[in-house]
Amino acid sequence: MALAVTAAFALAALSGCSSSASSFTGSWGEATAGQPSLTISSDGTFSGTDGCNSMKGQGTISGDTFTFGPFASTLVACEGVTPWLNLASTAKVDAKTLAVYRTGGDRIGTLDKQ
Repeated sequence: MALAVTAAFALAALSGCSSSASSFTGSWGEATAGQPSLTISSDGTFSGTDGCNSMKGQGTISGDTFTFGPFASTLVACEGVTPWLNLASTAKVDAKTLAVYRTGGDRIGTLDKQ
């Protein structure tokens, strides 16, 4: 009986990790010119655009937080585009919205799940 309870707790813990990672994976934002978008893979790799500049990197998923690791980004100046996504430090999922935060915890924008 104790073994069955232990196995059930272990399975629940593993399921929690899996669902946490899966909540981040997929495409976020608009895939149209001038709009930010981001795609996050289950291994933490991500790529996207701030609406003008492309970006690519490796992040980590821990609990309910995605932490952006170092990433490469182009540096093109685009008129009429606010490049807030390149300031990303962490992100959290709220229903079908990815809330993006800068270093220090200020929310800088959101991207809807596609």
